[in-house]
Amino acid sequence: MVYDIAALLFQFLNSFGFIILATVGLAIIFGMMGVINLAHGEFILIGVYGTALTYHAGLPLPVAMGAGVVVTTVFGVVVERTIVRHFYDRLLDSMVATWGLALVISQLLLIVFGSSLDSIGTPLGNVSYGPFSSSIYRSVLLPAVALLVLAGLYVLFTRTEFGIKARATIEDPETARAMGIDTDRMYVATFAIGSALAGLTGALYAPALGSITPNRGSTFLVEAFVAVVVGGPSVILGTLSASGLLSVFNAGGSFFFGTFIGQMLLLLVAIVALRFLPDGITGYVDDWRQRRRAEE
Repeated sequence: MVYDIAALLFQFLNSFGFIILATVGLAIIFGMMGVINLAHGEFILIGVYGTALTYHAGLPLPVAMGAGVVVTTVFGVVVERTIVRHFYDRLLDSMVATWGLALVISQLLLIVFGSSLDSIGTPLGNVSYGPFSSSIYRSVLLPAVALLVLAGLYVLFTRTEFGIKARATIEDPETARAMGIDTDRMYVATFAIGSALAGLTGALYAPALGSITPNRGSTFLVEAFVAVVVGGPSVILGTLSASGLLSVFNAGGSFFFGTFIGQMLLLLVAIVALRFLPDGITGYVDDWRQRRRAEE
């Protein structure tokens, strides 16, 4: 019984860390720019490829991970300047444009690098308990990094001058421009941060993926997109709450019935949540707070 609980906990932590890291970059771009980047999974994949290629070229793994983040960030800035900037606050148009971009990226990766890359061994080894074992890297280190990323973003967007300007730009771009804020620059910086986080996710998961193939982008996008929609408008609280909720069902289903059932439960929970919480978890919380204030 104790071993089962430990195995379920590690399964939860594995899913929790993955969903947070896969989601947070997409949540920032959507929450602050009104753009759904359906190429987000491919952005993460660029981080994977950048890390794997530089690692196999002889760089130490931490340096290779840094290279993966830099490559994805630069690519994101180029995409924002050439494509995405024309689709701000045009939700459906941005989805179509970035979906097309995702197809182009995956096909280019296939043409240039072939059907797969050599994998990277997962560092830190496993922890064994009874008949089970779990990867320390996936189940302990990555969830810890995910929480640190959320904490860093909270400080960035609530305690810094950049965060104040970014939130002012999102709330009212015209007033922000009238107050001297370079809104165009803020959009570029925000998209660059979202791209860097996608690259960080790819870099961190490059050693944990096993096979590295050009079609892995959809694996990242599905859970990230679901978590963004379920979480609602608040980037930090929405990502955290949605990741926690979805991970409980994903981990439980995967542990007791297999990975496929875990994925199906995750999607089913998302459908139910959207039925009863159309504005997501944090949207419901904001409405509740407003009603309480009105009553007082």
